[in-house]
Amino acid sequence: MALADILAALFPAGHAVAERDGLIRGAARIEGDRSIHVIGIADKTSPGVDEALALAADVLSIIDGGGDVPILLLLDSGSQRMSRRDELLGLNETLAHLAKLLRLAQVRGHRTVGLLYGGSAAGAFIATALACDVLVALPQAYPEVMDLPSIARVTKLPLDLLEEKAKTTAVFAPGLANLHATGAIAEIWEDGPSLAGRLAALLAGAATDDRRALWGKERGGRPKAADIAREVQRLAETHG
Repeated sequence: MALADILAALFPAGHAVAERDGLIRGAARIEGDRSIHVIGIADKTSPGVDEALALAADVLSIIDGGGDVPILLLLDSGSQRMSRRDELLGLNETLAHLAKLLRLAQVRGHRTVGLLYGGSAAGAFIATALACDVLVALPQAYPEVMDLPSIARVTKLPLDLLEEKAKTTAVFAPGLANLHATGAIAEIWEDGPSLAGRLAALLAGAATDDRRALWGKERGGRPKAADIAREVQRLAETHG
């Protein structure tokens, strides 16, 4: 499903969203005649310093505008752009800046919804999709925090061992089903006209606390995550 088709399905009444140089920007109205800001990354673009700062500026502008208009972040990216220029200019800091601004937007009352409609990987995935209040995906999406060959290089574990573990342990494996099992992805939406209704229904519901650990336990992808989260919270409250 191409970006133009996704936008048409999400906003059947029309929109003012455009893609340029791999970045998505604009605004639209959803069911119930509510406004929504739309930003994102398209065409498998690998975000570097320039793209991260541009998106961060968009989010900051939304925050400065006040109100509680939600933000939809559409994503079809590569991994972060690991060029010498971007690394020297502090790519890690600019991606962290973007993630923190998405969090600040939530604190200031803007619901942030990530919609993964293509690929995304590594730091680009963490600083955008996973930084949103809730992440949903279309069936053709293919997310990966790190692919297995990269995990093998970092951990020094044999690739065939990781491939075997990935068959039964979601945290070792890339792909939509595995990220859904870990709780990182809240829902998988079918393509088509129903997208407008799904988005409106999601935003009509009350904002909730982070439920990713609980979903990971319920779906079997991270069976210990919820227990660990509760223990961390208990320790934090105990030691204040």
